[in-house]
Amino acid sequence: MSDKKHEIIEAYQFRHATKEFDPEKKISESDFEFILETGRLSPSSLGLEPWRFVVVQNPELREKLREFTWGAQKQLPTASHFVLLLARTAKDIRFDADYVKNHLREVKKMPDDMYEGYISKTEEFQKHDFNLLESDRALFDWASKQTYIALGNMMTAAAQIGIDSCPVEGFNYKEIHRILEEEGLLEDGSFDISVMAAFGYRVREPRPKTRSVSKDVVKWV
Repeated sequence: MSDKKHEIIEAYQFRHATKEFDPEKKISESDFEFILETGRLSPSSLGLEPWRFVVVQNPELREKLREFTWGAQKQLPTASHFVLLLARTAKDIRFDADYVKNHLREVKKMPDDMYEGYISKTEEFQKHDFNLLESDRALFDWASKQTYIALGNMMTAAAQIGIDSCPVEGFNYKEIHRILEEEGLLEDGSFDISVMAAFGYRVREPRPKTRSVSKDVVKWV
């Protein structure tokens, strides 16, 4: 157990926001499938899995994205794999949406006696606990938060097998939305862009990792 804990901490020490990758080094198909699988298996609020992972390997599309993604000017041309993490919109993620109903029935295989209660609890949660029904943006932001759980798991899993990554929020939302809509990737408004991530192999070693000390970020009560 101590060896496993050491390996995990080493992976966190290894991981850093890689700004430029070696374009000659490509992640193997099996390794990237492993990374995607850790995203797919990630937890989400109410177990609704409100995400889509779009792997962008097309050079022309990467260049279109690059024009409006100031946070990935070096990553987009050099990363072995570049992923857009999309989140479901209010259209799909409201308690009474067809997606939610189908997900509970077909994916979670929820029996009738549980289904009605779960829908009711989801409505109560969205309406009263988190006030998510105040706007479509509130629902989308809630779904987007779930994508960051998958993102963190994917980057950690990558680090554990020696693959570098970089999360990317530095983009113009309006323009990226437009590009993805034109490409037909938002599925008639069911999805929108949440965050991006680049994966590959570093071209140079980063400076030592710096973080606040434990006593400044942890409080026991």
